[in-house]
Amino acid sequence: MTTETTNKRIIDATGKRLGKVATEAAVIMMGKDQPNFAKHIIADVEVEITNVSKLDIPEGKKGEIYQSYSGYPGGRKTETLIHLAERRGYDEVVRRTVGGMLPDNKHKKRLLAKLVITE
Repeated sequence: MTTETTNKRIIDATGKRLGKVATEAAVIMMGKDQPNFAKHIIADVEVEITNVSKLDIPEGKKGEIYQSYSGYPGGRKTETLIHLAERRGYDEVVRRTVGGMLPDNKHKKRLLAKLVITE
């Protein structure tokens, strides 16, 4: 029987910029802040980001475009940061931003599963 002990790191997003919080979370999740970093090994850490509704988002970034593509012709959907935040909440904005900073490989879903976001 193996016992897994996960380290829990908490990031308070009150008054911080979206990019700074997302970068900090991505670095911790990939394990780049640890001395035994290896990019093919998933770090044993869980990241919790709190107070994401109190993020400092400047007026210029509120119109930033978030897009998704279904794979079908005409399947590209775009929406602004504010519209996405109203529709799905600020936790989805932070999740997509952190996901964009993670490497696009088979570990991405596993890393995002260790991300806990509370408003």
